[in-house]
Amino acid sequence: MKKTIIFAVILVLAATLGLNALFTVRENEYACTVRFAQIIDTTGESGLHFKIPFLDSIRYFPKATQFYDIPPSEVLTSDKQNMTVDCYILWSITDPKLFYQSLGTTGVAEDRLNALTYTALKNSLGKLAQADIINMNDGGERNEIYEGIASAVDLEAKKYGIHVEDVKIKQFDLPDSNLNAVYSRMISERNQMAEKYTADGNYEASIIINEVDKQVNILVSNARAEAAKLEAEGEAEYMRLLAEAYNTDDKKDFYEFTLALDALKQSLTGAEKTVILDGDSDLAQLLTGTGSDSNPAE
Repeated sequence: MKKTIIFAVILVLAATLGLNALFTVRENEYACTVRFAQIIDTTGESGLHFKIPFLDSIRYFPKATQFYDIPPSEVLTSDKQNMTVDCYILWSITDPKLFYQSLGTTGVAEDRLNALTYTALKNSLGKLAQADIINMNDGGERNEIYEGIASAVDLEAKKYGIHVEDVKIKQFDLPDSNLNAVYSRMISERNQMAEKYTADGNYEASIIINEVDKQVNILVSNARAEAAKLEAEGEAEYMRLLAEAYNTDDKKDFYEFTLALDALKQSLTGAEKTVILDGDSDLAQLLTGTGSDSNPAE
């Protein structure tokens, strides 16, 4: 009985030692073996691994990219304007041993990244005027600012076994005292753009109107010249035909006689039927029958 108990105790101790000598590493983490506060081994290979029971402890750190939303902070631009910057950072551990020796935990790492990012923001934005940061230009122009900040933070973070993948600015906020001034400046810029577009449009319109007026004047002038030409040709043709129709004295006298009859007809259209004629006129002699060619018997 006594031997059985001893054997059972030995078996339990062996199992405890065996279990304590094994540890598991997942695919998305690093494992650091710590002995007497010193890292003696680091692995990123997933699976079962061995350690010395009771002497070694295991510290796990994530392999995956970490997201840290940095609290908003105020910076001063080159033109002495306060701005509140809200951003986040993407980072990962590249050297777990250095990370553990310099920082120890992800919480401490985030505090350090916060300070590094604020310093980079202050240095980068402090070289720019507020109008260079907040304007109506294409947002892609500000990517160089973000890339410069990310590079500066990454350079400092390497000292702690950290790689900074990106720093993204979510929003630039302005103190209430600056909002009205910025909005007024933006409105002024838009008004200037509108005035420029209007002036350009009016200039183009004046060119088109002048060209149309020029073409209209040319067409009207040509039409009038053509009309005058046709009218002159018509008058010439009329005079030619008239000359041909009355090229003898008899035809001329008959023509003048018909004109006199037309004049008399026009004068007798009203209520007054009295006509006063010169006794020597051919028309008076014809009407009274006293002409040299008239026949009294008729």
